Amino acid sequence: MAQLLPRNKKVFCDLDLDFDVHPNTKQLNLLFGDDAVVRSLKNLVMTNFYEKPFHPEIGCNVQAMLFENIMPATADSIKQAIVETIDNYEPRVSLDNIKVDPKPDENGYVVQMEFFIINQTTVRRLQFFLERVR
Repeated sequence: MAQLLPRNKKVFCDLDLDFDVHPNTKQLNLLFGDDAVVRSLKNLVMTNFYEKPFHPEIGCNVQAMLFENIMPATADSIKQAIVETIDNYEPRVSLDNIKVDPKPDENGYVVQMEFFIINQTTVRRLQFFLERVR
């Protein structure tokens, strides 16, 4: 069933990268609106340079920094890389605050972002844990 959308209203749409299949239509699920923008932010942060075909410059490359010593200086480098990446490649978002906390006991970093989606007044929050996978 098609979803009716108001005229002149911009709706963001993205594939759900969990690759879940809709039980009735047997098609991949889509993300709409704010969920699509939040997923895009997380994907940008988790993408390394040279991972995206034909656009090797797109990415944050924080995966490489996760092999450094877990300390505040590395957390600052990760924070700076995330801010630069979002400013350069995600025009739908305006960052308000970002915090990267080193967690040496868990071998990773907690990333907390507060941001506004363009033309919206509510603050959105995203939190995730960065850790080495190898």
